[in-house]
Amino acid sequence: MSARPPNILFIVLDTLRRDRLSAYGHRRETSPRLDEFAARSVVYERAVAPAQWTIPSHASMFTGLYPSTHGLAQANGMLPASIPTLAELLRGAGYRTTAFCNNPLVGVLNNGLQRGFERFYNYASAAPFRPVEARRGRLQQQLLRLFRRHFARPLGNQFAHSDFLFRASLNPVFVPLWTRLINYKGHTAHSITDLIDFWGEHHRGGAERPLFAFLNLMGSHLPYNPPQDALDRIAPHLRREPQAYRFMRRFNAEAERWASPTDPPLADWEQAALQDFYDAEIAHQDTHLGRLLEALAASGQMENTLILICADHGEGHGDHRFFGHGFVVHQELVHVPLVIRHPDWNSSGRRSEAVVSTRRIFHTLLEATRINAPGMTTAETAAHSLLRAVDDGADPDRGLAMAEAFPPLTFLKVIEHRAPALIPQLSLRGVRRALYEGTDKLTVIDQKVDALYDVAADPAEGRDLAAERAGRAAELQRKLATLVSRAELLQPELAAAAPVDDSVVEHLRALGYIE
Repeated sequence: MSARPPNILFIVLDTLRRDRLSAYGHRRETSPRLDEFAARSVVYERAVAPAQWTIPSHASMFTGLYPSTHGLAQANGMLPASIPTLAELLRGAGYRTTAFCNNPLVGVLNNGLQRGFERFYNYASAAPFRPVEARRGRLQQQLLRLFRRHFARPLGNQFAHSDFLFRASLNPVFVPLWTRLINYKGHTAHSITDLIDFWGEHHRGGAERPLFAFLNLMGSHLPYNPPQDALDRIAPHLRREPQAYRFMRRFNAEAERWASPTDPPLADWEQAALQDFYDAEIAHQDTHLGRLLEALAASGQMENTLILICADHGEGHGDHRFFGHGFVVHQELVHVPLVIRHPDWNSSGRRSEAVVSTRRIFHTLLEATRINAPGMTTAETAAHSLLRAVDDGADPDRGLAMAEAFPPLTFLKVIEHRAPALIPQLSLRGVRRALYEGTDKLTVIDQKVDALYDVAADPAEGRDLAAERAGRAAELQRKLATLVSRAELLQPELAAAAPVDDSVVEHLRALGYIE
């Protein structure tokens, strides 16, 4: 390895299904820029997200812990102060730490995920915070702060205390207005441009400190409004199908459906339209991702930069009766893309078949920067690194990876309002978990076996093998119980739930997630 620690660029492609990327075999060329990058990197074929939605999954990647340990599984939670984050450790070791975030649940919510970042730029807000703000005059900066404090947050409070406004916000007429007003998906183009400019300024200024930059992109999250050129490239037939556009306008406006089981299921043509628009969103985001990778290559800084690209979770489009990413641990939610390029690593064109957890991103980035994980020696940190899993054949998780789905209470609220009978029918209050070992995947609901799948032969999880392979299901159930017990024993004393920031309440209410 080179004498100087590498820069790090950690990119999370939020809500991105692995099976919809051409880098992973999708029939459409949705991700040509990512494909080019992956061809010069290590591609992990069997990466498993520790959780099915944004907050607990990011907490696991930032701490190296499963949700059963870090405890941040709800929108009003707080990461315990005793658990150090990746950004805190890197900053303590001399890194300059900066985030460019398009997801309000990561960048706006007061949950501890912003700890350790010297600058945390937010693009999802009624009043976004961008680097350009620091270059404005003092009066302009003060006016923006006053706007956030005395307009954006009080507006959220109005929705928090008015049932009339809440129900009005769920009206399909108003949902599109709200999602635009609060920039719910952030602004992909602005965040990419700002990161490119920031990266260049950092290195032109001497770059005495190595850089850790975190980027979250929300392009593939609902609502789906890709530009027409992306739709023409991905699904040109839509030009002849005006009903598809009408359906998507309705679906985008019906926020209650975004996190609910399908009731009734979509028609085949509606399902096809949803997938067309989703793929076009991926392709549009990929174009901007390509701008960033091109700029890094042109600057010459890629030679000393570790780049890690992954998804925090995927998305349900009616698979297994579920939309969104609130309750289950099926493949479309927790089998995620993961690609790593290390400047000192012979990584070109390599693909790893090891079962790995993306919580090991924490150990991987620490090992690459020669920082020990808390309570671990250098050798132990390296043993948990995804880099060593390829180079040395080491197994950071002893062949086991777990996904945990604690039902988000905010998501349950919208179903209680919309279709309460579905909650007991589908066991939506139960804690779901999955354990991967080899090609086998066991799922449980509240410690009871739900299903057993061979995900290599049956990636869509259409055939439950639990009855015919009862012995194997029982074996995996015992291993899962042991893994959960170990994770729970590591729990720190959890802090009291933190209040939800008013601007986040505004986001959640506008989408029908809370009352």
